[in-house]
Amino acid sequence: MMKEASVLFVCMGNICRSPTAEGVFRHLVMRSGLDRAIHIDSAGTHAYHIGKSPDARASAAAAKRGYDLSELRGRQVNPQDFLVFDYILAMDEENLTNLKRICPSGHEHKVSLFLEHSRKFSAREVPDPYYGGAQGFEHVLDLVEDAALGLLQKLEREHALRGPK
Repeated sequence: MMKEASVLFVCMGNICRSPTAEGVFRHLVMRSGLDRAIHIDSAGTHAYHIGKSPDARASAAAAKRGYDLSELRGRQVNPQDFLVFDYILAMDEENLTNLKRICPSGHEHKVSLFLEHSRKFSAREVPDPYYGGAQGFEHVLDLVEDAALGLLQKLEREHALRGPK
């Protein structure tokens, strides 16, 4: 089966927010049986942590909720991503601006804020927990879990995706 939809989650360094979003969304997609229909990845707008594992605090918080980030490695967004992915979802306004700056003409419609898919939070940005305490990573997970569910529902609806019976 060919991939019906593709999603790229983007933050600054690709070690906290975007890998958390990738891990949570991948878990939901696999649980729904749609892992063969949806291609998922994450990246950063900056080259700070290329090849590095997610932040240990992000991995620990995610693991407590049943999400495994251990296989993920940081990478930087590249021009090819705008051709490959249907949805390029920024964690905050600054990264949204950075993405729009490098987006090739004709692909602008793919770039938006991830929390636009949130169903119960009014926040527009996933705050960067890097310089804060453990509660910041928990808050990120709360926001990401909600928006990931909203995104999955949107993909199921717009791409007529159905998991195995």
